[in-house]
Amino acid sequence: MKCFLVSRIDLPESLECTRKIKAALEREGHVAILEADTAGCLGGSGLPCSKAKADIVLVIGGDGTILRTVQRLPHQIPIIGINNGEVGFLADLEPGEASNFIKSLASGIAIEERMRLTLLQDDISLGDALNEALIVTTRPAKMLRFSILIDGVLSEQFRSDGLLVSTPTGSTAYAMSAGGPIVDPRIQGFLLVPLAPYLLSSRPHLISSNRRLEIRLESSKPANLVMDGQKTIELGNAASLVVQRANHPALFVDVHRNFFEKVTNKLRRL
Repeated sequence: MKCFLVSRIDLPESLECTRKIKAALEREGHVAILEADTAGCLGGSGLPCSKAKADIVLVIGGDGTILRTVQRLPHQIPIIGINNGEVGFLADLEPGEASNFIKSLASGIAIEERMRLTLLQDDISLGDALNEALIVTTRPAKMLRFSILIDGVLSEQFRSDGLLVSTPTGSTAYAMSAGGPIVDPRIQGFLLVPLAPYLLSSRPHLISSNRRLEIRLESSKPANLVMDGQKTIELGNAASLVVQRANHPALFVDVHRNFFEKVTNKLRRL
């Protein structure tokens, strides 16, 4: 099996874990290719994510490293996250479990699809997100005004510090910190969470991805759109964005962990 390894590069323990995993993969007869930045830190040669051609991607780090890898892959490849970050909701394995996982690769892998969302402005895609898209003011302590249209019908108007549009996968990330619910990742929907809304009646909404969802920013203050914390786009003070399910979901290796058991265990660390 051809394996592509991506490590968090600012933590020596992540790099050392990557070195050990690479050696373990090669002992089992697999081809192990390092991502370019990872290889540079380990004193070897590698390839950028844009040129990754592999059967599986092993990401050693936290959720940020996994999200960055998903963003950089031109074509989605099954990912397995090995947690070397903080909580790591997207990582299914701890470093001590990597050895047994590598030995199990000979029998093949199961794949789980995770819905991503895409945002369009004037029918042009601004990018895809696995966790969330955040619309936030560029001026701290200033509020933005939003209108939400579902299937062409105005359903909500509110002022808030910002707005999170999350996938079910992203419901355990920023959306959860902002008061949103934990959503089963098998659900196909968009979670809208206003950030510090002016009115208490402005509550999170979970909307089917089969509906047409439009977000109108109507404010005197400028705002930015941030995709998965990796990509920032200036929106100005007025914009109309259509939210859709992305054509290509992210792919994760399914290690048959119960989602709700995993979330419970990881929340105990907080």
